[in-house]
Amino acid sequence: MNKLIKYANAKINLTLDVLGKREDGYHDLKMIMAEIPLADTVTLTKQEGILVNTNLTFLPNNEKNIAYQAAKLFFKETGVSGGVRIQIDKKIPVSAGLAGGSADAAAVLHGLNELYEVGLPLETLQKLGNTIGKDIPFCLQGGVALAEGTGEQLTTLPKLPHCFIVLIKPKYINVSTKEVFTSLQASKIELHPDTAGAVSSLEQGDVRGLARRMYNVLEEVTVKKHPLISELKSVMLEEGALGSVMSGSGPSVFGIFDSLEAAKNAQKKLLTYDEQVFLMEV
Repeated sequence: MNKLIKYANAKINLTLDVLGKREDGYHDLKMIMAEIPLADTVTLTKQEGILVNTNLTFLPNNEKNIAYQAAKLFFKETGVSGGVRIQIDKKIPVSAGLAGGSADAAAVLHGLNELYEVGLPLETLQKLGNTIGKDIPFCLQGGVALAEGTGEQLTTLPKLPHCFIVLIKPKYINVSTKEVFTSLQASKIELHPDTAGAVSSLEQGDVRGLARRMYNVLEEVTVKKHPLISELKSVMLEEGALGSVMSGSGPSVFGIFDSLEAAKNAQKKLLTYDEQVFLMEV
């Protein structure tokens, strides 16, 4: 086998809580992450050396690209003699709080493991991925999970109850995750998500209970800089969303709906704000 195609799915944060800052500079997190049916297509072809191409000309094609880093790490750690051409067809919005880059890197690790028939277990791939991106362990696993620590401690949760998700990424707002966490004063956070209640709702298949408990503490930082995020959440709720929240460090906002008609109406309204609006059924 010389060529392999992988689909790199985006993630959303149903809840995101910051428990405190660690001595190593990272933050202790507790969050529920869910894979959604919005994906990049990653095509891996055997060749000498590492080459990355994407359909977006502004993305780096060298070691600044996390997919390139993933390939370099794989060959270094496994001792495999070979290389790969990585073609990424981006569908996931960039710098959106959806782990698009991490999903691509995870696809590269998964794919190279198959392409070169190395047979590394998932846990080993996750340990490798965690050294270059904190969302990569989840992206390798997929599904729905409770993520703790810096995001690498994963507990598998039941899948999302049947629902419709409408997601918008404001095109002209880009958010630096590093800057958001630097600005966050973890010790002063007063309102925290009911993560346990959200887990219980997932276990019961209660989409309304889950949507009602969605909350992201990072909104305290990002919304202050970009008030449009709050407005987009309000539009979701006005159009019938059971709940709406910002994903990751932003700026993407999504809403959960139990009605396709309401979801379509929300999508139509949000398209007046930006063209990067997605409607998905899960």
